[in-house]
Amino acid sequence: MYDYTVIMLLFIVATTVAVAVQYIKVPYTVALVIVGLVLGFFHALDAPVLTKEILFGIFLPGLLFEASYHIDFKKLWQNRIAVTALAIPGVITSIILTAVFLTPIVNYFFDLSDFNWRHALVFGALIAATDPVAVIAIFNTMGAPRRLSLLLDGESLLNDGTAIVFFTMSLGLLSASQMTAGSLILDFIKIVGIGAIIGIGIGLAAVQIFKKVNEPMVEIALSFIVAYGSFLIAEHFHYSGVIATVAVGLISGNHAAEVGMLPPTRIAVETFWRYVAFALNSLVFLLIGLEVNFYSLLGTWGAVVAAYLVVTVGRSLVIYVSTLLLRKTRESIPWKWSMVMTWGGFRGAIPMVLVLTLPQQFPHRELLINMTFGVVILSILIQGLSISPLLKNLKIVTGTKERGVYEYLRGQLQAAHAGLKELEQMSQLHFINRDILENLKQDYRNRIDSNLDEMKKLYIKKEEVEAEEHEWALRHLLLTEKININRAYHHGAINQEARERLLNEIDTKLLKLDSKENEQD
Repeated sequence: MYDYTVIMLLFIVATTVAVAVQYIKVPYTVALVIVGLVLGFFHALDAPVLTKEILFGIFLPGLLFEASYHIDFKKLWQNRIAVTALAIPGVITSIILTAVFLTPIVNYFFDLSDFNWRHALVFGALIAATDPVAVIAIFNTMGAPRRLSLLLDGESLLNDGTAIVFFTMSLGLLSASQMTAGSLILDFIKIVGIGAIIGIGIGLAAVQIFKKVNEPMVEIALSFIVAYGSFLIAEHFHYSGVIATVAVGLISGNHAAEVGMLPPTRIAVETFWRYVAFALNSLVFLLIGLEVNFYSLLGTWGAVVAAYLVVTVGRSLVIYVSTLLLRKTRESIPWKWSMVMTWGGFRGAIPMVLVLTLPQQFPHRELLINMTFGVVILSILIQGLSISPLLKNLKIVTGTKERGVYEYLRGQLQAAHAGLKELEQMSQLHFINRDILENLKQDYRNRIDSNLDEMKKLYIKKEEVEAEEHEWALRHLLLTEKININRAYHHGAINQEARERLLNEIDTKLLKLDSKENEQD
């Protein structure tokens, strides 16, 4: 089967999974992993071979750029101490802890005298990268505090860069005969610093081009070029492509979007990159699921479980120590949030991408692949399915059950009003006896009265509900305006210039509405 046919089938599978999770209420990433494992176990598809060039050249830059593009830099800067502490010294500490504890454990399980701390350091570096996609989606659904989401998202974005740089350095450490702590620190600063400079330079240059161009398709293409180009240029000169892409993404999503893009362009670019992230995440999880050697994974289950426990305990120590140190600062993190941040540190696509880039002759490559895949699968399944109950038990989100009842009753009200409206139209056609119509109308009116009475009994903050309903109504009206303006243009009622001006004004209002929602904690 040709590779492009397999890719098309994987897109069909991913779309099917995306539709299914709307009904079974399982996190999308969790569902993808399960489906990928099932397909791999039954050898349902002949997946294309995942090479380092494909993984680093296609998947990594797109995932990193999209994540950084949608982060509010102002809010990230307000939490810079907490995020930096978790993403740099926190990740380095986590890598060291993993290496220290994992080495004797692996030797105990497999009696591998040649498995030393350097091999464990490679594993510690690649497994340190977290993936907040699934947990942020859960947070948004349940109404978790926005700052908590930002901390996890920002930490993940920066710790990806730290982890990948240390992964590269740890590989070099295996072949180096002598390397001091000082040289490691200098290498880290040089790789990260120059990578950031490259990204900032490309990002600022792109801003000037964005200012001069007023065509959404061209600006989407430009954002694609700077996302992948910054990564490739930095990597070509042996600096951090990850940091370069993150820097470009932050500049593009904040400064360039504000000063260089009109509202319709901003909406088009954001929509494009959300789809790119959806497509890349879907493909990478399914493809990696197909790569898993199920029997080999089961054969190393002891090391997998041990690695999962070491990684989780290491992260919890880092989170709690950081929380303790930040206790007296303005960026203090509540203890309850620390538990959620520990449990929300899912491992995802990037560790699996990194481990597959290990050379074929790398010592204990299969063992490291099995441990990585196993830790990712366990973290997504165990933590992914239990994060929602944890949020409820810690009372970080409240009123979830009542809110669900409220949404259900509101849906019933909308359905009942739609039924009444349809009955009014049917009565004008005189297809059905008037008495029958009146009886049906009365049934709907009774349903409406009953639903309204039940809604009044629910304990829900009136101001919060009214604010959400007001924003929903505004968004619905603005989208309705866009539809009618486009309809008027196609019918010849207005010209192209008037259409673009009107749509620009509506998109400006939509963006202001989005900004208002993002500012609320």
